[in-house]
Amino acid sequence: MISRIDLRGDALPEGPALRDLLPRAEFDVQAALEKVRPICEDVHHRGDAALIDFAERFDGVRLDQVRVPAAALTRALEELDPAVRAALEESIRRARIVHREQRRSTHTTQVVPGGSVTEKWVPVERVGLYAPGGRSVYPSSVVMNVVPAQEAGVESIALASPAQAEFNGLPHPTILAACALLGVDEVYAAGGATAVAMFAYGTQSCPPANMVTGPGNIWVAAAKRYFTGKIGIDAEAGPTEIAVLADDTADPVHVASDLISQAEHDPLAAAVLVTDSAELADAVDKELEPQVAATRHVDDRIVPALSGKQSAIVLVDGIDEGLKVVDAYGAEHLEIQTADAAAVADRVRNAGAIFIGPWAPVSLGDYAAGSNHVLPTGGCACHSSGLSVQSFLRGIHIVDYTKDALAEVAHHVVTLAEAEDLPAHGAAIKARFGWKVPESK
Repeated sequence: MISRIDLRGDALPEGPALRDLLPRAEFDVQAALEKVRPICEDVHHRGDAALIDFAERFDGVRLDQVRVPAAALTRALEELDPAVRAALEESIRRARIVHREQRRSTHTTQVVPGGSVTEKWVPVERVGLYAPGGRSVYPSSVVMNVVPAQEAGVESIALASPAQAEFNGLPHPTILAACALLGVDEVYAAGGATAVAMFAYGTQSCPPANMVTGPGNIWVAAAKRYFTGKIGIDAEAGPTEIAVLADDTADPVHVASDLISQAEHDPLAAAVLVTDSAELADAVDKELEPQVAATRHVDDRIVPALSGKQSAIVLVDGIDEGLKVVDAYGAEHLEIQTADAAAVADRVRNAGAIFIGPWAPVSLGDYAAGSNHVLPTGGCACHSSGLSVQSFLRGIHIVDYTKDALAEVAHHVVTLAEAEDLPAHGAAIKARFGWKVPESK
């Protein structure tokens, strides 16, 4: 069901050469970009009318309006299964605990007497958040996007999720209920690239946003790329990934179940086991078949994901080599199931999120660890972080110098300006001192 890559015996290559040996889903955002361009521009020119037409074309339902009525949000929360409500409330509570600690405070550094630089943190004014609604419903993504934006102090928060024909053109009721629980009352029935375009350009019913965040399919990623520079984005999220670094202390039942848990997202989902134990590899391989047979979404998601080129069991000589492999891979989710897992995890450099030991599976992080599950994919964890309060904040430096403090450093500023052949920069200093640069004290 899942292929093997044997990297034992020889020294592992470095950098790109090692990355090229590892499995990865094909995700051609550039090719999708040309297909979303006319969609985005149609939304630009026709606004809500284009959104309504695209909902009919892509989602099979004709909308009367794009914005979800407040009554629908209230009704969705009233009709929500009490157990689901309790679980969402606990997920929100834990996420708030973690994200509240991420807040940054204004800090002033006294550089010299009379000269200071203050860094203050200001939230973006308005964000558009996206919650997918294709193969599955993701109220957890509502939580993971809304909570850090709220904790950052964003004043205007809007959310979009695809229209659902079976719910009379509204997004899935569990999505709506999650919005109501979080106090988000501006919700739109818009999906994919059309939702990103709606937030980027604005329409008759939806004011433009400064930033768009949230996971989605390749069309969402392509639309984010299209608007990069016009609006802020979190990431061009690709198919979900799990990597498990394990040794012979790992339980194959746990490892197999965790690989399957990510494979059920999408046929392009990646499930990778990196291990120095051939016995564990064999046991996991054997365990996959009965567990897959006992679950849902087998033929349309799990089997294509596990048997695809993006998934594999990677055999290495030892945990040191395994660490090199997982760092080269840069997984969205990385589980460490080894002896002294915490110490091994401390050596990892590249991962969206790390899950330590047998009792911290990725599923916990998806819903109720308190961490955020909107994470970098496609190896982007080597340079990018997951969604957090900081994603919604902008650092602004405030420079405050007295005349004496400027005079002390004026000759250095003028010297550097002239070295860069920018004499007007230096002149802006000289003008403050009667065109004569003060001598350094």
